[in-house]
Amino acid sequence: MADDRRTHPRAARRRELGSFLRSRRERLTCADVGLPATGRRRTPGLRREEVAMLAGISTTWLTYLEQGRNVQASRQVLEALATTLQLTPAEHSHVLNLAAETPSPAVLPAVAPAVVSVVQAMHPHPAYVTSGDFTVLAWNRAAEELVPGLLANSDGERPHLARWLFEAPDARTTFPQWESVAQDVLARLRAAAARHPDEPRYTGLVEDLLHVSPEARAWWNRHDVRADRAGIKQVRHPERGILELTHAAFAVADQPEHTLVVYLQDGT
Repeated sequence: MADDRRTHPRAARRRELGSFLRSRRERLTCADVGLPATGRRRTPGLRREEVAMLAGISTTWLTYLEQGRNVQASRQVLEALATTLQLTPAEHSHVLNLAAETPSPAVLPAVAPAVVSVVQAMHPHPAYVTSGDFTVLAWNRAAEELVPGLLANSDGERPHLARWLFEAPDARTTFPQWESVAQDVLARLRAAAARHPDEPRYTGLVEDLLHVSPEARAWWNRHDVRADRAGIKQVRHPERGILELTHAAFAVADQPEHTLVVYLQDGT
């Protein structure tokens, strides 16, 4: 990641796109795409020529893309590769963002007063709003009581979910399934960083996390990408012990990079 910051952003995006396409090619087998097995392979996954054939492009073109060369893939080529590589919707969007000529403009981490009022009105259900880089922009008292290590001890600075998860020892206590939570946040951060490759808030954050956390370094190399999603999460409440909470995430209409997260306990 440090090398990316010393080169032109478009070159960094091309390298990231190439690494991502290669990682997704290497996770597929012949059986996954309906090809006959052809004996022992020296490297994991499908061969480039197999993916190129299935996608209807030349092997040379795919090689150039994976090597991060200065070529511009058409939307048709990217769609064909997304289908062939069996990308998830989040991964599909990730590829398009990396290949975009003009990245999305960064959204300043400010939250509308009306959204703050909605967050407060969610009490007694924990609720908070994060920006695309996981800065916590607003939260209610129930959220502060649920995760005081993140929200009650910010020392005058805006709390930051990703930094807290990977840097603070109490994050691992708060989330009994810490690895799953941290992997999910890192995968969503990768998707957001691809939308803002020139923005230091993202490049600096990723570099910091990879520096302080061996887990982040290992997981980043897997090129996982995810979108916001609902689910069930275990949280260790300071007074009530381990709670199993349903959580849902909502994009804020006028600030799509801002996410409202709400937690509900079963039966509430």
